[in-house]
Amino acid sequence: MTPMAKKNLRAVSIALLALTASGSLAAFAVPLYEIFCQVTGYGGTTQRADAGDHVVLDRVMSVRFDGSVDADLPWKFHPLQNTQTVKVGETALAFFEATNLSDEPITGSAAFNVTPYKAGLYFSKIACFCFTEQTLQPGETVQMPVTYFIDPDIADDKKLDDVTEITLSYTFFFQGIAEGKGNEIHAGLKTSDMGLGDISGE
Repeated sequence: MTPMAKKNLRAVSIALLALTASGSLAAFAVPLYEIFCQVTGYGGTTQRADAGDHVVLDRVMSVRFDGSVDADLPWKFHPLQNTQTVKVGETALAFFEATNLSDEPITGSAAFNVTPYKAGLYFSKIACFCFTEQTLQPGETVQMPVTYFIDPDIADDKKLDDVTEITLSYTFFFQGIAEGKGNEIHAGLKTSDMGLGDISGE
């Protein structure tokens, strides 16, 4: 675990102790659990990062992609590439595609994780459709981008020396019937500004 992650974990632990002492734990249990997962990578929870320069290592990893929808959501959702081969620290861009199969505008939200779970602490997303709810109009098909990198700190974690492949999985869930909402998946994302290198994928 990186020094920053250790510092954040200590902060979360202190907050949990304080809330337990004050009897307020129940009200804050869910958001604090989400913070705990974010800090530790528990259950394959990925990290969120700002764009910037990262050290790129010679170590190469394969990233696989998986997409599914909950039974209550009348969408079709799948990755547009099965795998990508990236260097650790290299910024990469992948796309998923979603189609609203219903005759109503539907809002959905994506839950995500990576496997193996222990890699979650080092899988960082810079931009992702999963950061906000998404609304699709009846019959609409959209491409949904995710920009990510594998944190170079993974090289310092001996427990991850055996990891050569990471799977990024998303499941979309129904959030409701939308009223007059448009889709904003592409807001703020320009692939020409990503400074991406050559990423092999299929």
